[in-house]
Amino acid sequence: MQWLVLGLIVLLGVHSVRIVADDWRTQVIERVGPLAWKAGYGLLALVGLVLVVWGYAQARLEPAVLWTPPLAMRHAAALLTLPAFVLAVAAYVPGNALKVRLGHPLVLSVKLWATAHLLANGNLADVLLFGGFLVWAVFNYRAARRRDAAQQASADDDDDSDAALAEPDPRHPVSGTATVATVVVGVALWVVFAFWLHAVLFGVAPLGR
Repeated sequence: MQWLVLGLIVLLGVHSVRIVADDWRTQVIERVGPLAWKAGYGLLALVGLVLVVWGYAQARLEPAVLWTPPLAMRHAAALLTLPAFVLAVAAYVPGNALKVRLGHPLVLSVKLWATAHLLANGNLADVLLFGGFLVWAVFNYRAARRRDAAQQASADDDDDSDAALAEPDPRHPVSGTATVATVVVGVALWVVFAFWLHAVLFGVAPLGR
């Protein structure tokens, strides 16, 4: 369990720098250069990810059961991950309506993914893993929206409200084709993962009995 905790500290800690020390991050990038920053950032993130995967796998060998969720929660969690897949795809498809309106669909995807897995799993390792990601996603989204508001205020002093952030930005036009493609690809990936790949990778069929 200690490897899982250490991995979460490293992985989520690296990804929290902009939440808690954005100015320091900017100063370091200016001093060492963006390539050096990305290299160090990526290396630490990779170390954290490896520790998380290793620690979680070891914790599953001797699970500490906190509660046993009913089977219906597994099915509910599987359905909840459907929009999570769509939002994850939306983060990488330019011009889709979800990305333009929500601003940070990948972080919202992590929120849904983590919440879904908390509903379906009652082991200590699951609570640490998915709970950690959920807390990180909540604070990350709040910080990102604050940055959005500050940038919007800087660009247009007359349009700095949170409500305005939800309106389409004319500098980033919405494409209906991109939006449809985002939904189709996201649903297709969810189908593959829910009905086959999740069982292959993790030994659990989300929609199985």
